[in-house]
Amino acid sequence: MSNEVLTGAQAVIRSLELLGVDTVFGLPGGAILPTYDPLMDSKIIRHILVRHEQGAGHAAEGYASSSGKLGVCIATSGPGATNLVTAIADAHMDSVPLLAITGQVGSHLIGTDAFQEADIVGITMPITKHNWLVKDVNDLPRVMHEAFHIARSGRPGPVLVDVPVDVFRAIVEYDPDEVQNIEISSFKSDFKVHKVQVKRAAELIAQAKKPVLYVGGGAKAAGAEHLVQALAHKTGFPVTTTLHGLGTFPENDPLSLGMLGMHGTAYANLAVEHCDLLIAIGARFDDRVPGKVSAFAQNAKVIHFDIDPGEINKVRRADVSIVGNCAEALEALLPLVDETQDISEWC
Repeated sequence: MSNEVLTGAQAVIRSLELLGVDTVFGLPGGAILPTYDPLMDSKIIRHILVRHEQGAGHAAEGYASSSGKLGVCIATSGPGATNLVTAIADAHMDSVPLLAITGQVGSHLIGTDAFQEADIVGITMPITKHNWLVKDVNDLPRVMHEAFHIARSGRPGPVLVDVPVDVFRAIVEYDPDEVQNIEISSFKSDFKVHKVQVKRAAELIAQAKKPVLYVGGGAKAAGAEHLVQALAHKTGFPVTTTLHGLGTFPENDPLSLGMLGMHGTAYANLAVEHCDLLIAIGARFDDRVPGKVSAFAQNAKVIHFDIDPGEINKVRRADVSIVGNCAEALEALLPLVDETQDISEWC
């Protein structure tokens, strides 16, 4: 592909097209306005006009959750950008891949408390996986591709790219081949499943008499629904899910206990209370589930599958932890477990 001479705004839209984005949610405003001409000219991307920037953020979240794609929202500087904060924080808590693109006041005005200036990078630092203030238009194509990669890699989450209005208007030579082959050496997300830990998990499973599968949204994010079902049906273990794990296991299956926790079923909570092995798959022991952690599954050993090493032992200590993609971990585990083992103590 040949190089193109584009404005910064055109480079943003071109990057989204190359990255496979087909829908963005947004509301026009002064600092973001330069992106709207190339956005309206795009034959690939459709723009959904909202009535409030917070609606753009939540719509992008819903789009990402239902489609499995990256959700993209755009807003102008100052109050436009700060209106996205609730949606960004929600995406951060729920591990939703979200890209927020915000306009910013001109570079020469940053730090002067200019009209509609807000430090959106500073504001969102605790609630994004990463964020950027792009001061040089030559960095913009690279940043767009880095943002896409970071939002979707490992544990998904939100990122934010803040662009001063003069950078949108500046000219850049856009090399599609170069930006699509970006490597981020400082960002590690491809944790490989440790085979020794998988073997240890299989040994605990073989010893269990009253096991329960506790399945969260991470299993859905990994596309591991069929593997969760295969593990349950091969072992005969009952299954309970979190709110975000709903859909990973059929509710009408005889092994389904329904949802766990404060708003879950009585029998799911009772099963976890009395189980001797809790197998947490892509679940983070959110406080709506265990309540008082010291009394949660207190007689059970715990196997914890999670792509985010920061979640291991954060709330509940795991006897065996398996860090990595849930689908890869379950594929490695399935051949090591017995067909419908004896769990007659549940009966």
